[in-house]
Amino acid sequence: MNTILVGAQWGDEGKGKIIDVLTAEADVVVRTQGGNNAGHTVYIGKQKFVLHLVPSGILRKGKLCVIGNGVVVDPKVLLSEIDRLKERGYLKDDSQLKIGLLANVILPYHILLDKAREERLGDRKIGTTARGIGPCYEDKIARTGIRLCDLVRPNAFAEKLRASLELKNYLSKNYYGAGEVPFQATYEEYLAYGERLKVHLIDTSHFINDEIQRGAKVLFEGAQGTLLDIDHGTYPFVTSSNTTAGGACTGSGVSP
Repeated sequence: MNTILVGAQWGDEGKGKIIDVLTAEADVVVRTQGGNNAGHTVYIGKQKFVLHLVPSGILRKGKLCVIGNGVVVDPKVLLSEIDRLKERGYLKDDSQLKIGLLANVILPYHILLDKAREERLGDRKIGTTARGIGPCYEDKIARTGIRLCDLVRPNAFAEKLRASLELKNYLSKNYYGAGEVPFQATYEEYLAYGERLKVHLIDTSHFINDEIQRGAKVLFEGAQGTLLDIDHGTYPFVTSSNTTAGGACTGSGVSP
């Protein structure tokens, strides 16, 4: 049996604890939406683990973990989590973590614009975590986003990054009065992230469906909670993705 875990309120309902309990019976744990604006805190004995992108099933031996296409990924944050896990004796086998090729990438200009927008709104601000989640989802919906698969395709990445920076830097400088993001340094930095993440990148939708077909128990781990859903939450004070059960389906590529 496959399980979708959804927060019924705003995301602080104790999902991390329930996820940790349910992972004992799961074979595959899938993160389906959101970014590093969410996550779970899990204790193993006296050890504290704070995970923002990697599913907490990674702390259990033999569990396969997936970051699906519906997640927006900050590669710098993700690699930091991976490094910390390895330092503490976890994720010894890279194949334990699968990351969607089609997940959109949070870039420095997303974070810059997120912060600048909140500052400009003043008392009317949404209260975002200023980690670039909303602006990244905006680019995804506008079909101008950069995806993880682009980070391992240097020419395609260069073309897309140049096009994005032309608009983002203009907006940042001339409308918000903020700084600009340089092309070359960003290009080199994120190509290096792509090279490191390449070992984890696969067609996660295909992988999850294959696992279900072979009888594996899959646990779908949602971020935030129902009342932060972009369509059904306390709009406009919501997150930028679908935090309900439907979001688990679209974010993972598994039909209801």
